[in-house]
Amino acid sequence: MDRTQQLEQWLAQVLDQPYTLTTASADASFRRYFRVHLPQKTLIAMDAPPPQEDCRPFVNIAGLLLAAGINVPQVIAQDITQGFLLLSDLGNDTYLSKLNPQNAKALYGDACQALIKMQLATDKDALPPYDAALLMRELQLFPDWYVTKHLGKTLSAEQQTVLDKTFAQLIDNILQQPQVTVHRDYHSRNLMVTTENNPGVLDFQDAVIGAITYDLASLFKDAYIRWDEEDLMDWVVRYWQSAKKAGLPVNEDFGAFYKDFEWMGVQRHIKVLGIFARLYHRDGKDGYLKDMPLVMQYLQAACERYVELRPFLRLLQSLEKAD
Repeated sequence: MDRTQQLEQWLAQVLDQPYTLTTASADASFRRYFRVHLPQKTLIAMDAPPPQEDCRPFVNIAGLLLAAGINVPQVIAQDITQGFLLLSDLGNDTYLSKLNPQNAKALYGDACQALIKMQLATDKDALPPYDAALLMRELQLFPDWYVTKHLGKTLSAEQQTVLDKTFAQLIDNILQQPQVTVHRDYHSRNLMVTTENNPGVLDFQDAVIGAITYDLASLFKDAYIRWDEEDLMDWVVRYWQSAKKAGLPVNEDFGAFYKDFEWMGVQRHIKVLGIFARLYHRDGKDGYLKDMPLVMQYLQAACERYVELRPFLRLLQSLEKAD
């Protein structure tokens, strides 16, 4: 019996009423989501095959975020052994599908307020730490998958030294930032436009305790949508002012805060290039290749602005040159 048939059998027991199933979305992981159509409403069924996925973090973190007042799916039924969850439905309208120059300020304002709520509810014992080992594992995806597999290049000893030094500087900066709850994928594909308590927040199962600028970098240096620098700066300032007012431990000096935000973005974009390359070369998912140029633009622009990161910028530029 295949996974979909198993899921349908489980749903038949749990729901005890007729339903139909349509595909809602697939994930960059092994998870799949189905929309369950009932006479009066729709629900979402998550299929997370147990050898590859574990539903428990999702259930646990959904509870934490719900308690913090965040609009996340409610878990209606669960079968952890089989890897099935039945969830409330936050609809079809992702931020990515709805954002435009007219509504961006309001939608991002809502996203920042939800982010502040999540950060204020930080419980350092409830989630794993975003420590040096995890940061380094993520950065290592870049040489392993982007440089070696995607570009087919080998770093010289000199280039490797630049890479090592840059990685060490980034990790040092990130670990010195105030540590709060980090969603880890807080961007336009995982935020839903909802009529009440906007936004709906999805895909939070990898949450950790990490740098306060991480989710902000995901939100405003988003791999799937680009904004003018002055808009971006304005939104980051607004977040910073609100966060300070709410009592979050953001740097008192906006310039220093913005540098932390930029350096966090650099770490994230180095990792994302590695992930997008791996999704293509290992998993046969080519949909992310078109998003690589924007990620590379963000990365190079940030490295250009900080003298410590310029050797890495030169490394990037030499790798990008055709043989």
